[in-house]
Amino acid sequence: MPEQTAIIMDALGMSKTNVLKLLVLGAIVGATIFLIISSRRPEPVKAGDAAPDFTLPALEGPRISLRDYRSHVVVLNFWATWCPPCVEEKPSLSRFAEEMQSDGVKVIGLSVDQDEAALQKFVGEAQLSFPIARDPERTVAARYGTLKFPETYIVDSEGRIAEKLIGAINWQDPPIIERVRNLAHASSR
Repeated sequence: MPEQTAIIMDALGMSKTNVLKLLVLGAIVGATIFLIISSRRPEPVKAGDAAPDFTLPALEGPRISLRDYRSHVVVLNFWATWCPPCVEEKPSLSRFAEEMQSDGVKVIGLSVDQDEAALQKFVGEAQLSFPIARDPERTVAARYGTLKFPETYIVDSEGRIAEKLIGAINWQDPPIIERVRNLAHASSR
């Protein structure tokens, strides 16, 4: 009888080993699938897509929600104080915001700065004429597919992306002003 017990034990031992191997393999496959899925970036938004809504803390004042700007053409500018091209374009964007206000165009800066004090200092010194939303975790930037800064989205009055601009822009450039103004006037008809 002891011989029979040894054979049963060996059979169970092999079975346990095989089960353990399968569990390890399953864990590896599961972890690999999880990493692939979690590392996928969402598709960047493009012209014609609905602009992803967001609500973010404002640097000054109440929270900023894109939905509060429906019926307006909105210029969403993703930027940071540590980004030289971003800093370079801010004076012309600030003038643009002031000039386009009478056309119903709204400009919102979405700062990805983690250092709120540096952001406060820059905005105070630059005297920016548009509201700044804070996105230090880059959650909204990721939803838009923004990886490089500055990046700007022009959103029409229906909440759709009309145009995506990558890099620093001279916001005093007449063709830019004309495109945004035409979009604003088309939406007010």
